Amino acid sequence: MRTMQETMMKVPFFDLKSQYAGLRDEILAALDGVCQTASFALGKEVEEFEREFAAFCEAKHCVALNSGTSALHLALLAMGVQPGDEVITTPNTFLATAEAITYTGAKPVFVDIDRTTSNLDPKLLDRAITSQTKAIIPVHLYGRPADMDPILEIAKARGIAVVEDACQAHGARYRGRRVGGIGDVSAFSFYPTKNLGAYGEGGAIVTNEARIADFARAARNHGQTGRYEHEFVGYNYRMEGFQGAVLRIKLRRLEAWTARRRELAQEYRRQLSQVRVKMPLDDSRDECVYHLFVIFVSDRCCMQSKLEAQGIGTLIHYPRPLHLQPAYVSLGYPKGTFPHAERASESVLSLPLFPEMSLEQVAYVCAAVREIAGTQ
Repeated sequence: MRTMQETMMKVPFFDLKSQYAGLRDEILAALDGVCQTASFALGKEVEEFEREFAAFCEAKHCVALNSGTSALHLALLAMGVQPGDEVITTPNTFLATAEAITYTGAKPVFVDIDRTTSNLDPKLLDRAITSQTKAIIPVHLYGRPADMDPILEIAKARGIAVVEDACQAHGARYRGRRVGGIGDVSAFSFYPTKNLGAYGEGGAIVTNEARIADFARAARNHGQTGRYEHEFVGYNYRMEGFQGAVLRIKLRRLEAWTARRRELAQEYRRQLSQVRVKMPLDDSRDECVYHLFVIFVSDRCCMQSKLEAQGIGTLIHYPRPLHLQPAYVSLGYPKGTFPHAERASESVLSLPLFPEMSLEQVAYVCAAVREIAGTQ
């Protein structure tokens, strides 16, 4: 019988180059079109993308921006978040979620995660809400929808806004509804490695409220409501024409790419079902888009180094929860405050997953994980 070393193959964590190879001619033609019209900031391609992405999200409005972080920032401002307010979110997310809260002058307040899904635990919200609470940011982590109904119920009863962080969840569904159009407003990121990724930075706000969209359109462009008419001090958060053109091309393929991600994820789940690793649970009523496929292992460093030695790329999302990051130690949450988030950060490992990945590569990764972790 041949060993893993004798049959070693390369499995990158992500492969943007192979994706581009299949899009190259169409992409270059679209970029040439932007150059021909000189629509480098905003412009027709961005406007068309906004219309198409709003329809994809089954929402009324999309406002394209220069990053997901900017989208979170403007979403909070649109909901009236200001200095002295508090915004509740999860510590198990990328820094930008809390960073956007800080940009407004408000204070991030964390609650622990549901250990089975790694998303914010709605049962912990009530005890975190104070008279200063202005908004809640549930994060659809790894492409798995947060449990929105109880969050919305609590928020409505307490008069609190809900801002969806959908930066990892393009196209996911919660109880049949697309994420992004469930809360008051949502933020998406189009960073290149996202399920719908630009060729550079990009982001968007999605909402069903015209007043929120109108505010965001002005705020992204220096507070302008007309040419050189500045109603307020805004920001330079405009999307570039190139990114709008790229995203329009990719959006037409997103459903097929998502279907492939789900197929690969289900194969991972099948082949790892008897292996000594844990995986977040999916709710059969929802549709996870698998931005990431993560496992939880007891000795992550050993697992990661052995997988790397066998040609398998991995990453850690995320190695330290936000309340223990140096940037947020001033909030005063000591180690042990959020045990589920802390345990997740100590054991999480993201395995390769991208639409161009083959079933043979999945099988190779699973065989390596099985060899290292053992079976139950």
